[in-house]
Amino acid sequence: MGACVPMVSVVIPVYNEEPGLQGLFDRLYPALDRLQVSYEVVLVDDGSRDRSAALLSEQFARRPEVTRVIILDGNFGQHRALLAGFSKARGERLITLDADLQNPPEDIGLLLAAMDEGHDYVGSIRRMRKDVAWRRWASRVMNRVRERISRIKMTDQGCMMRAYSRRIVDAINQCREMNTFIPALAYTFAINPTEVVVGHEERFAGESKYSLYSLVRLNFDLMTGFSVLPLQLFSMLGMAVALLSAALFVLLAARRLILGPEEGGLFTLFALLFFLVGIALFGIGLLGEYIGRIYQEVRERPRYLIRAILESEPPGNGSFDEGRSDAKPASGPATPRTPAPARPAGSPLRFGEPTLASEPGAQGSLPGLDPSDPRASS
Repeated sequence: MGACVPMVSVVIPVYNEEPGLQGLFDRLYPALDRLQVSYEVVLVDDGSRDRSAALLSEQFARRPEVTRVIILDGNFGQHRALLAGFSKARGERLITLDADLQNPPEDIGLLLAAMDEGHDYVGSIRRMRKDVAWRRWASRVMNRVRERISRIKMTDQGCMMRAYSRRIVDAINQCREMNTFIPALAYTFAINPTEVVVGHEERFAGESKYSLYSLVRLNFDLMTGFSVLPLQLFSMLGMAVALLSAALFVLLAARRLILGPEEGGLFTLFALLFFLVGIALFGIGLLGEYIGRIYQEVRERPRYLIRAILESEPPGNGSFDEGRSDAKPASGPATPRTPAPARPAGSPLRFGEPTLASEPGAQGSLPGLDPSDPRASS
């Protein structure tokens, strides 16, 4: 790259994508080359158990001038991996893309064209989704529920092919939430958001990393992380139930005084009791969701740990931790580096701080990986 700051950074989280990575590289880099803009590809390995990290290292060796590889020290989840990539990306515009090739890299130009029109955040809508029927149906339902609760409008929240301006990325980097949904967070910071229609293909290889439980948890995080409306609705429901209970008590007391003791109604009372117990348990669960989020935040644990970074130039440009103003063009041979000096013993971790977890003296082509680790084997 000839420019100090690339125009575009493409951030891709990778988790156990060994079968499809070469197919991704074969399509991604030619698509970016055809755009004729300066770019970098930031590949974030989210603790893969297969050879994904080794393949990323090999790709870095092939295209070091436009490739940066971040190796996380465990599996922290897709959105935290994206946050790690955001903290190190240097581009004026950031594109997020999944590694499974369900969104064609050739459509990146559509997102950049929308940004050229003045939009600071560009979402995407998948054309003719190739997912199974239950996922399409569940996605439509949750999209509507989430929009009503959080007031965040995303036609297709499951599509991660999106574009962000540098201003929005800097705002996201300043947030210190443990659990968040990046597209929704970006929407709250956007001034002129829009959406474009992109292609959708079947997975090139492998299988989806999102189980049904993961999808449910994601939507719970969306609704509780961006709105207190569920708590307010439950409070109003509680008041309504209390008023109805008081009215029922007055009615039963009046019937007792006027008609005297009555037989029957036991099963009706049991049904009413079970209904009220169900409402109470739902409320306890809802409160637990919010309290759990508070508990995770107050512990102030780091959101991710960075084991190693492979890049062809020293940091200082585009990194949230180190600023973007001191960028210098890459010079000399490409060499892997570790992202930070060793932390003094006993010093506290700052919340959300990207941190190196490797020991000095690591061997092999991938710093911070034990040569006996299958991720570093060739």
